[in-house]
Amino acid sequence: MAGRLKGKVAVVTAAGQGIGRAIAEAFVAEGATVWATDKDVTLLDGIPKAKKRKLDVLSSKAVNAFAEKVGPVDILVNAAGFVHHGTVLDTDDKAWDFSFDLNVKSMHRTIQAFLPGMLEKGSGSIVNIASGAGSVRGIPNRYAYGATKAAVIGLTKAVAADYIKKGVRANAICPGTIQSPSLDQRIKDLAQATKTTEAAARQAFIDRQPMARLGTAEEIAWLAVYLAADESSYTTGQIHLADGGFAL
Repeated sequence: MAGRLKGKVAVVTAAGQGIGRAIAEAFVAEGATVWATDKDVTLLDGIPKAKKRKLDVLSSKAVNAFAEKVGPVDILVNAAGFVHHGTVLDTDDKAWDFSFDLNVKSMHRTIQAFLPGMLEKGSGSIVNIASGAGSVRGIPNRYAYGATKAAVIGLTKAVAADYIKKGVRANAICPGTIQSPSLDQRIKDLAQATKTTEAAARQAFIDRQPMARLGTAEEIAWLAVYLAADESSYTTGQIHLADGGFAL
């Protein structure tokens, strides 16, 4: 069904690759006016019809200036994130602080900047990318990452509760292991760290998925379209697992 987002304006962070890019492309295909953003604007090349802008979500000044330029939007998708590997004993203050700044505080920045426009319109949908790792399920060697993604779920539910009677909805998507450039780099790093082949490292990621395959960014994007569209108007404050049975 085409045109599910016709007439809507959407902002997508980290739209240069992976889940963020797939969501931006799906939103365009469904008729939305899409502001596709990324810290590296060159990664946005090839997204058809999108308004492409550089945006550093680690900067409150940059986010606020961007929101002022764009004006009120109907949809905000927070897809920026970073996967830190390690246990509590492997996590120094720098890694901990950076993980929370990018994975959680960036969402705080964008929501704080774009929510007033949604409240003026009396409607809006916020979609935050969380993870199957975190409050849903603990994953070995994802101490900081899991903590941040659990925080994303808490943040999402809080926003949903605060604005449930004002027309603004907030939901979180919790993906399993998704094929992306980010995963490719993590596989390469894992192979080097464990002195194994990249093929063996990739298979280790596949083996932990009950469906015996990795997910695709497009599969996450289809769920994001639903949560952004009016057809999900009775849904807010929820976590939506798209994890191939990972949390079973």
